[in-house]
Amino acid sequence: MEPLLLVVAPMAHAGYTLSATEIFAVLFLMLGPLKIIGPFFAQTRDQSPAQMRELAFKVFALAVVAVVVGGWVGARLLDKWQVSTTVLQLAAGLIFLLTALQVVLAQYAPAASMPAPASVMHLLFPVTITPYGMAALILLLANANDARRYLIVLLIALLVLVLDCLAMLGARVVMHAIGPVPLQLLGAVLGVLQVALALAILLGALHKAGLLPGFLP
Repeated sequence: MEPLLLVVAPMAHAGYTLSATEIFAVLFLMLGPLKIIGPFFAQTRDQSPAQMRELAFKVFALAVVAVVVGGWVGARLLDKWQVSTTVLQLAAGLIFLLTALQVVLAQYAPAASMPAPASVMHLLFPVTITPYGMAALILLLANANDARRYLIVLLIALLVLVLDCLAMLGARVVMHAIGPVPLQLLGAVLGVLQVALALAILLGALHKAGLLPGFLP
């Protein structure tokens, strides 16, 4: 598999085809479970196991609807409004960059107060369904050349959501087993990598637009 930075940056190019493994890597990073465990645990620590499971399944069900409907509508509107995939890639990269910078800079912020009560909508968006993840999904669906590839992209996205659901159901086990420090360390490392990835997405879009003709994504 190509390095992830090389996979994501040119993913909006016309005719560029990613393998199923590469599509999974992109969606796992942008919609996957690594970002869910901490927030879900923090917001459900005072709930009973039954309440926690009910919330996890609600978030999962709504996420499935958001991915299926939002991805289809987004890909159709992208064409109807004549918004190029390059512009959407720029938007996704910018949102991804700002979000990644927040993750990195949050390490220097004062300690947060008590977490807010559990909210289905907050856990759904932007924790589970991130705006840059949805933009990436729309790009992949918009560039699907046929119904078979469209279905493959959609099934991979649903697989990632299943992993999200399993992460929510196992959040307490993970947090009690390893504690918050390893997750914080992983978050710091991923935050830096996400900043680099966001810049790669932006540079790839600028290169496609002809603004960086000498840039090799």
